[in-house]
Amino acid sequence: MTDLFDRPPVQQQPPSRASRSGSRDRRAAKKRAQRRRRRALIIVLALALVGGAGFYLVTNASNLLGFENPFSASDYEGQGTDPVEVTIDQGSTGTDMGQVLLDAGVVKSVNAFVEAYKATPEASSIQPGNYTLLTEMKASAAVSLLLSKEAKNELKLTIPEGFTKAQVIDRAVSVTGKPKEEFDAAMADPAALGLPAEAGGNFEGWLAPSTYILEPSDTAETILANMVVTTISNLDSLGVAPADRQTVIIKGSLVEREGISLEQFGKVARVIENRLAVGEPLSLDAIDSYGRGKKSSEITTQEFQDKSFPYASRVNKGLPPTPIGSPGIAALTAVVSPTEGDWLWYVTVNLDTGETKFTNNYNEFVRFKREFKAWEAEQDG
Repeated sequence: MTDLFDRPPVQQQPPSRASRSGSRDRRAAKKRAQRRRRRALIIVLALALVGGAGFYLVTNASNLLGFENPFSASDYEGQGTDPVEVTIDQGSTGTDMGQVLLDAGVVKSVNAFVEAYKATPEASSIQPGNYTLLTEMKASAAVSLLLSKEAKNELKLTIPEGFTKAQVIDRAVSVTGKPKEEFDAAMADPAALGLPAEAGGNFEGWLAPSTYILEPSDTAETILANMVVTTISNLDSLGVAPADRQTVIIKGSLVEREGISLEQFGKVARVIENRLAVGEPLSLDAIDSYGRGKKSSEITTQEFQDKSFPYASRVNKGLPPTPIGSPGIAALTAVVSPTEGDWLWYVTVNLDTGETKFTNNYNEFVRFKREFKAWEAEQDG
């Protein structure tokens, strides 16, 4: 035999070193893949267990941890029990409202309210404000009640005709509970509140008498600005030019304080115009009383005759330097369209009935004054 056949056939030869190394690598790779799959499976199982436990905790949070289950829309069945006040802020969403009601014990869950809110097309018209609802209400009933006028607690600020600036602020403080300092600070910037330049920075007479419905978001600034806007609107509706506004308000404030009844406003306005036209002092005690800050019965003769005092209406001609209160629309209307007549004086002869007599004759005026004195004596007797 030659050397060609000295080695056994190929299939009988032992594997080479390179072949043995490749086999080991393949087996190792397979084992690593298996280990990775096992680890992945373990991780998936672990996450499933954690997720399941977390879901259990969340879905039972109201019992276990004391907060609402976000996946639940649990709801009360009844129409409510005890009254409770809630405040809906400006710009509140359905979720915001639901949270407010949940915190107040009105609804059982935010989600129940949100579902009822979405199911009610009119719900988007719920207004901000203070409401009286009931605890433990069915969410749909709560939505319905928020939409009703009966549930809303309107905060009303009523400013009577003739109130001075000081009286307006005192009333606003009393009704709103806001500190007086907030209103004083607001008035320190007249332009920011829309007070026209012709007012000279003085709000007297420009805080319109009316009943204002206040919202929770209202501030001292918005409250006063609304009063100024109302005054401007009243003047504009009467066709008063901006240059004449202050004069009309001053005259209107005199009519408001002097007129006993609406029927007399036109006549009082005419007396003022007539006396100004002939250059006579107005001689209206309401002017002196405002300036002195006390009742006319408490003003001394010397004070009435003090020509240096700008509100001494018995000795100074023309209008007072400022309004003496806030005139209503009726008084302003009387100033713009006074009753025709030539009267120069008037006297209220009976304060109980409001009977007032007008005249252009001084002697008759004196007689009217005696008539009033006689009525006054009867009351004292």
